[in-house]
Parts: sequence; structure tokens; C-alpha cells
Amino acid sequence: MTHQLKALVERHPELDAAGILASLVPPAQFAHASFDNYIPDEEYPSQAQARDTLQTFSRGSVTSKPSKLFGRKQANTDSLPGVYLDGGFGVGKTHLLAAAWHESAGRKKFFGTFLQYTSLVGALGYQNAVEAMSGASLICIDEFELDDPGDTMVMTRLLGELISRGTRVAATSNTPPHALGEGRFAAADFLREIHAMAANFETLRIDGTDYRKRTASGEALVLSAKDLDAAVESERAEGRCVTLDSFDAVLKHLSTVHPSTYVRLIAGVDVIALTDVHVLMNQTDALRFVAFIDRVYDAQIPLRSSGVALSTIFGGDMINGGYRKKYLRCMSRLIALTNS
Repeated sequence: MTHQLKALVERHPELDAAGILASLVPPAQFAHASFDNYIPDEEYPSQAQARDTLQTFSRGSVTSKPSKLFGRKQANTDSLPGVYLDGGFGVGKTHLLAAAWHESAGRKKFFGTFLQYTSLVGALGYQNAVEAMSGASLICIDEFELDDPGDTMVMTRLLGELISRGTRVAATSNTPPHALGEGRFAAADFLREIHAMAANFETLRIDGTDYRKRTASGEALVLSAKDLDAAVESERAEGRCVTLDSFDAVLKHLSTVHPSTYVRLIAGVDVIALTDVHVLMNQTDALRFVAFIDRVYDAQIPLRSSGVALSTIFGGDMINGGYRKKYLRCMSRLIALTNS
């Protein structure tokens, strides 16, 4: 039974294409996301404007007419068939993306992260992935990654084929807050990377501050080893599923589990406890942990830890490197999860 699970390393989920396809829905925390319950910050009018524009987009209908795009048919819409939400993290882009998914009238539609879609292509093969997603009214891509040119080009080709068959696409990307231009360069990067179909995308700017820092700031909460053990015992006594692993054990285990199955690794878990957290100097381990925390955050599973603060684990010059956006987003999420 799930409540008997004591450690994350006890689970060994396997890659399953059908399972990945079935998982392409909004995460639990956005199961009821709507345009009505999105609360824009009045200090940033672009949030309400983006909400209204995306709501109109999500209600659009799609038919097909001949086009030269990729030598196939292109969607004929009242608006562009693609929309990109550009802004810092924590301003509600994922909420709006999930609201668009819920609002879309089509029976076949998908919602997932960039990693989930590239994993699906890897599991099914490119052409089978195209056929599996063909006919979808809407495909939502959260956290479109611009770090890997190969994966980006695969996604560009995939989206091009699906758009030519009548599918609409909504995407977000991860931009750090306070970035120069407040996200303009993220939009430019996105459109450059998908240059073959950039004309199909409308960019929606969303300004604002990270909402997670409105209730939590500073560093991730740290417990002493004694207090962590006491917290785990207390929550287990209340019948909650609390996993307890060493930080190194989890890092090693993540290297043996495909990232697309991380969601299964944490299924049914109420609290995750990590002992002996330390600074990471290996970027491969760091990026795996970021992908893992993304799924933990989607599931809104509180974190408890001992050692150094989880928000300070990215060592060396990682924060100033090419994956800066990912690390900053992860730090924000770690602060929120350890304070929940």
C-alpha cells in the first residue's frame, strides 16, 4: 500500500509510452484552474490583458486550408494558431495555460512540459508521436526549453506538423524575474529557435513579481537532524505517507530513473524528507534534481530537509551559466515547498 512507502529509492518506475501520453494533462494543483479564478495583480495590467487574450484564443475554432507551411495544410483561424506566454516565473503563466486547456472545447488535447513531450517522442518514435497527437484541438507546452538545440528542433518539427493538421499550440518558457527587458529576450529566443514557424505565434507579455515570494522569501527552511526525524515520525503517526532518504541516495536514484517517470516516483507521497543536503558541483546531478523538483512542485508535496538550505545547493558558477533560468525557478520553488 502507498502509505507503507518509506523511501523514494524503493520505487523503480519504468518508461511507458502509453503512460506518458495519458499523463499529458494539467498537474493536480491546476486541475481546477480557470480564467475566472486567475487573480491578476492590479499593479501589472499585462496580467489581465494576457488572461483576456488567451481566453479568446482558447475559444477559437480551427479548420484547414491549403498552405505552403511544411508542404502541408495550415490551420485557418481567426487568430494565429500559436500563442507564447512571455514573462518571469511566478506570474501565473502555468495557471493561464491550464485554464486554456480546460476552456478548450476539443475532446483530444494535451498539456505537458517540454520534457514530457520530448520523452514521448523518444518512447514512441517521431512519426508515431505525430500520429498519437494528431487531431488534438490544443497542445499546451509548459516551460519550453531553449537549452538543447536538438530537442528544440525536434519540437519545432513536431509542432509544425501538428499545426498544419489543425492543432493550436500554447506555450510558456522560463524567464528569471528582473531579467533585462523583463522577458523580452526570452520571447526573442523562443521565436528564433522555432524560426521555421515563428510567424504562427503571437507573444503575450506578462509582467509581475514571483507570487511565491509574496508569502515566502529568503532561503529554504532547514531542520536539524533531530528535528527532521521528529517531524517525520509525527507526520507518519498521523497516517501520512512521508518518505525519508539521504540527499545523495535520491541523486543516485534519479540517475537510474527516466525524468518522464518522476511523476510516478512521487505518486501518493504526502511529504518528502531529505537528510544531509549539500552543495552540488556536478551539473548533471543539479539538472536532474531541478527536473525532479518541477514534478514535486506540480504535485505540491512539502519538503523537509537537514543539512544546507535546499535553495543554496547550486554551487560553483551554475547560477551564472547557461541554465540560470532553470536554477532560479527551482530555487523559488524550493523556498515555497520547504515553507509549506
